[in-house]
Amino acid sequence: MMHLRANFWVDALIRRAESALASVYVIRRGDEDAGAVLVKVVKSRDVCQLYVPQRDENGERIWVRHSRDDCEERVIDEYCQRRVNSDPDLWIVEIEDRQGRHFLTEPVEDI
Repeated sequence: MMHLRANFWVDALIRRAESALASVYVIRRGDEDAGAVLVKVVKSRDVCQLYVPQRDENGERIWVRHSRDDCEERVIDEYCQRRVNSDPDLWIVEIEDRQGRHFLTEPVEDI
């Protein structure tokens, strides 16, 4: 299985989102080669969703929506901080999009 460097993957996500006129911010830069990435999507003031990478039974990357419902931004930020505390290589990308689009190309599932 070919591994794409984290910084290239993040750059591609940014280009997809910006080409659809969404605002994108790298909130935290992690390890450029192998850092995991959390994708936070802000739909409106203090309403957001978080997408977390996982591997499926075949070892392919999928994304899992952290919660079935929209969350308060504070709750997502607290979760992200706990993850950063345990994984210093973590990236956090924030997408501001009123439609709530995540721009992920891999499959997305609910937990």
